[in-house]
Amino acid sequence: MKKYFLITLASLFLLMGCSVNNNTDPQTIIVHWNLVKTTGGVAGVNDEFPIETIIWDFNQADLKLTVVNNNTDDTKEDALDTGTYIYSETQANGKTYLNINGIEFGGFTLSSTQLIIDQNDQSQGSGTDGYIYTFKKSVEIVE
Repeated sequence: MKKYFLITLASLFLLMGCSVNNNTDPQTIIVHWNLVKTTGGVAGVNDEFPIETIIWDFNQADLKLTVVNNNTDDTKEDALDTGTYIYSETQANGKTYLNINGIEFGGFTLSSTQLIIDQNDQSQGSGTDGYIYTFKKSVEIVE
């Protein structure tokens, strides 16, 4: 009898030591791109923005770009107003270009922490009066 008790007790300890993930809700990771700097243009602007002032969210499933623009300083170049835009990417000349609402917005480079959109880099040539937008990546985990 003592032998069965010990086997049962040992089995319970083994079962309790196992890790079971009871979280039935999967986590969602949302990548936000925070506009932190705008340079260039005819006037040679050099505008900086605090994180979370201007946020771009690209939804790859439906190809929509959602912009939340909380910039209240009208003298700063902040790209797009708050709203939802249709976006696409174009490949040309070995580079990738961003199109917003059917209009080429500029060439872009992407790293693990930064997105740079250069309006002077166009698929049909280069310009000199466009802006360069620098974004910093932030991640939100929704459970």
